[in-house]
Parts: sequence; C-alpha cells; structure tokens
Amino acid sequence: MALNKPENIYSCFNSPAHVANAKKMQEELRKSIIIAPLKKEPSYIAGVDAAFIHDKIIAVAVLYDYPRISYLTQAYSIEKTLSPYIPGFLSFREGQSVINALKSLQAQPDVILFDGHGIAHPRGVGIASHIGVMLGIPSIGCAKSRLIGEYKEPKAQKGSWSNLLYKGRKVGVVLRTRANVKPVFVSPGHLLDIDSSIKIVLDCTTNFRVPEPLRNADKISKKLKKNFI
Repeated sequence: MALNKPENIYSCFNSPAHVANAKKMQEELRKSIIIAPLKKEPSYIAGVDAAFIHDKIIAVAVLYDYPRISYLTQAYSIEKTLSPYIPGFLSFREGQSVINALKSLQAQPDVILFDGHGIAHPRGVGIASHIGVMLGIPSIGCAKSRLIGEYKEPKAQKGSWSNLLYKGRKVGVVLRTRANVKPVFVSPGHLLDIDSSIKIVLDCTTNFRVPEPLRNADKISKKLKKNFI
C-alpha cells in the first residue's frame, strides 16, 4: 500500500499553525474523495481500532473474509502518540499507527471499517475518508456516537435506518444493527457510497451492535493494552 503523503503530517499539534495546516490538508484530501457504488464484491474486510497507554498508541487491524465474516489474521502497531485528541482531527492522532497496522496484514483488505466517521465530518474528511484516500482503499466509518448532523430515530427493527443530514446534505445514516439497541452512525469514507456502506456494515454484524471486525479489533487492542500496564 503506497502512501501519497509524507509521514510527518502527523506531527504534534502544539500551535494554532498545526491546526490550520491540518485543516488545509483535510480540504485537499476532500477533493480526492470518491463516493460511488462499490465496484466489486469484496473478498477481505478489515476492522481497525486503537487504544492508548501513557504516551503510546496501540493500533490494531483485524482481517476477515467476506461475506462469511470469518476471522483470518491480525496485526498491530505500537508507537509514540504525537498529537492530543482534538475533535475533527482524529486521523492526525491515530492515522500513522493505523496505516502501519494495516500494512502489516498478510493480505490487503478490499474494504476497511473504522470506529469513526467518513464524510460525516465538519470538513467532510473523517478518519475513514482520510485513510481511505491515503491508501486508495474503499473505507467506511461506523461510529458509536454522532459527530455532526441531525437525524430522526430509526425504527426499532434491525436494518432500519434514517438519514444523517448536515447543512441540508445527506452524509450518512443512523443504522439499527440490532433490534431495540442503540444505532450506529454509518458514513462512506472513500470509493463506495451510502448504500454499499449500509450493506457491508449489516453483513459484518452478527450478535452485537458493532460489526464483528471492529468489535474484535477493539477487544484485541484492549487486551494488548492490559499486557503493557
């Protein structure tokens, strides 16, 4: 997976200039985002998540086959945290570690699921869009909480969804992955559309609210974190 940007973009946000530069980069990346139906059925789906301990970030990538959603392999990256958490700039804190974990997988995923947002972002470039563009891989944001937008509560049945609207534009959906359980916030990141995102998230969801690749990545990252405490 060849990166299109230098790694030093993930430098520490220690001045307003860093934030201004990050905004400019997001604006440039937004020009490269493609929202369109997925071109072909994926064979491999990756879920990524990160945990933090002291000044370190533990990023985990877990690979599943599709559509069976069977676990195949995992990889992780442990690095020094260079940026604090600033809402709207998650990719600058987690991005490089997540990319390194993905690059360490034995096979390249056809779609990547992120515990974060795609185009449902103040500048239209959440972590799913950011890394999706960087790697040129279809990506989906599947977050447990809303970052932006307005919506109506979807019906209680699994598979029900309602539009997530931001400034009059549809940027994703609020999707019920389990009956009578809180919904998740799904938005396309890059190289697929909302309908494709809904289908893949539902296909990857088994007995839990969160899609299995993301749930497992979260579980592994927490286990690794405990090993380092």
